[in-house]
Amino acid sequence: MQDWQLAQANIARAVAPMDDPAMAEFMALLDSVNALAESSPGFVWRLKSDSGNATGIPITDDPMEILNLSVWESADALFDFVYRTRHTPVMARRREWFEKPARPHMVLWWVEAGHRPTVAEAIARLDLLAEKGPMPDAFTFKQRFPAPETVGAD
Repeated sequence: MQDWQLAQANIARAVAPMDDPAMAEFMALLDSVNALAESSPGFVWRLKSDSGNATGIPITDDPMEILNLSVWESADALFDFVYRTRHTPVMARRREWFEKPARPHMVLWWVEAGHRPTVAEAIARLDLLAEKGPMPDAFTFKQRFPAPETVGAD
């Protein structure tokens, strides 16, 4: 039984409201990218509203900020989705739709299997990464940390 899963969060500030024509192509691609994630090996869960995506979930006082939050079986499974699927060319176009971040915009951390991280938890992990750099509680693909050891494991 797997005791740990990988949570990931990335935050972005849109160049326009989600219903603005400047965001139309991004919004048109969103459902297919989300479906690809959900069908990818190692996918566990993602934050979404009744609309099927998370763009309408408020995360800060800034309505232009959106959050992607998901859980995966491993860092390798998430990496493969991000960099080895149809997600990659969409991500490569992110500057068309989102401002360049001034601080870390993506964070990874381990959660107990079955835990579903909250928006507040994701924001706290992003803040931790920005304040202290990569560490076991908030890290990146470039500087990964292993899952915690299970207490009482042989």
